[in-house]
Amino acid sequence: MAPLKKPPAAAAEEEEERAERCAVEEVALVVPETDDPTAPVMTFRAWTLGLGSCVLLIFLNTFFTYRTQPLTISGILAQILVLPAGRFMAAVLPDREVRILGGRLGSFNLNPGPFNVKEHVIITIFANCGVSYGGGDAYSIGAITVMKAYYKQTLSFACALLIVLTTQILGYGWAGMLRRYLVDPAEMWWPSNLAQVSLFRSGANGHELARECRALHEKEDGEKSRGPSRMRFFLIVFFASFAYYALPGYLLPILTFFSWACWVWPHSITAQQVGSGYHGLGLGAFTLDWAGISAYHGSPLVAPWASIANTGAGFVMFIYVIVPLCYWRFNTFDARTFPIFSNQLFTGTGQKYDTTKVLTKDFDLNVAAYESYGKLYLSPLFAISIGSGFLRFTSTIVHVLLFHGAYVFHLYRVCCNLVITWSHRSMDCWCVLLGSDMWKQSRSAMNAAKQDVHAKLMQRYKQVPQWWFLVLLLGSVAVSLLMCFVWKEEVQLPWWGMLFAFRARLHRHAPHRRHPGHHQPGMTPQLTRHICHPRNCLNLSSDLALFF
Repeated sequence: MAPLKKPPAAAAEEEEERAERCAVEEVALVVPETDDPTAPVMTFRAWTLGLGSCVLLIFLNTFFTYRTQPLTISGILAQILVLPAGRFMAAVLPDREVRILGGRLGSFNLNPGPFNVKEHVIITIFANCGVSYGGGDAYSIGAITVMKAYYKQTLSFACALLIVLTTQILGYGWAGMLRRYLVDPAEMWWPSNLAQVSLFRSGANGHELARECRALHEKEDGEKSRGPSRMRFFLIVFFASFAYYALPGYLLPILTFFSWACWVWPHSITAQQVGSGYHGLGLGAFTLDWAGISAYHGSPLVAPWASIANTGAGFVMFIYVIVPLCYWRFNTFDARTFPIFSNQLFTGTGQKYDTTKVLTKDFDLNVAAYESYGKLYLSPLFAISIGSGFLRFTSTIVHVLLFHGAYVFHLYRVCCNLVITWSHRSMDCWCVLLGSDMWKQSRSAMNAAKQDVHAKLMQRYKQVPQWWFLVLLLGSVAVSLLMCFVWKEEVQLPWWGMLFAFRARLHRHAPHRRHPGHHQPGMTPQLTRHICHPRNCLNLSSDLALFF
């Protein structure tokens, strides 16, 4: 018997629903396509737990960045721990209205109802900001540490605080300005977010995979299951991982990095160069410490296989092909005179470079002393890794052209046609064009292009005004320039150098380390602070785009 054909109206409606769904399969299976706009979000519970988790993660992650092997406490831990705290506050807080200054500044309810998933999400966003500010992305904290510990410079608390805040807020300002391109398009999805989103699931949406992804806000089945409950399973894993970390963390630190080659041939220099995980290529070395596995690139469990394979292929090509060829085959830059991997500076004879002999009392380069003492050298692996960093800018452009070249070329042709058309028009024609319906229709078409169901759900809510981000951006620039005059002796960076750092962020990433060295040669403290603003601008803009 032939299947019944659907009516044209039903078929058209089904086709429209399919078109609205997210084109990315992973997102469509994990992120729900429903929303409750009546659920409270910015509650007293959300602000209290959100700010508390943010401050706590900032402190802990900043503290652990000074380890030889950084330890990052992710926002997932806070996401799990705030759930019982939020439910506890919902159970004990009174349902009472609190007026601020007698109601002149508004009011809020201490307990507007049960702890809901939207409160949980906003608290997790707070916590993720704590990870970003407290982790390695707060590059200016490292610069301040270097200024105090290495350059022996005094830096007031107010100046240090403003340096950190301006460098961080600058990136968030740029992220907000570029939100239309980094967040709104359906193609801009962040795989690392799916692990957190799956924990927020409040119910299945009809997909088999979604039914299996039981999460924190999904109620337990009434029937008794054969296995442990989700909360019991979490507690078992939590205490087991806590107990296990005592082995690599305190009792058996050798489990952090274990190299069997160094144990078998303890006196062989070649074995140390090839097998050591600290000072060599790490061939055959392994770790039983999860903090070591996820220290620099995050958890491999949430990254797509393509990203892991791409990173692994690049690692193998760099560590096991390029570096050995430069070291043993070609002896590039007298590489065999130095250790194969070290972050130290060396003289031409392989001795450690004493930088105090080539610096002035202000820690600027003494050219005469440098020429007398001799050039400095880097270990081959360290030198090649720094050099490869300058290739990132070009490789990013090549990647975009290879994977999105057709779209970029289409936009380029459109822009060229517009420029050619407008160049033959007078100023009156410009005014007519800007006020015409064609201009308005083109803007509305751009805003409505490729909007999936999630983007349409977000249209119910009022967006953060664009000028808020512009105020953050311009405010951080203004305060940074003000510091160049108020704390001139501490900052030691001229106002034009600060402006150059901001301009560099508009065009490039890797070259920002090279250009200030040309404009301010030999001025090492200024170069350190110069790098903070462009670097943080990219990192923090990416972080905020991820949080959106």
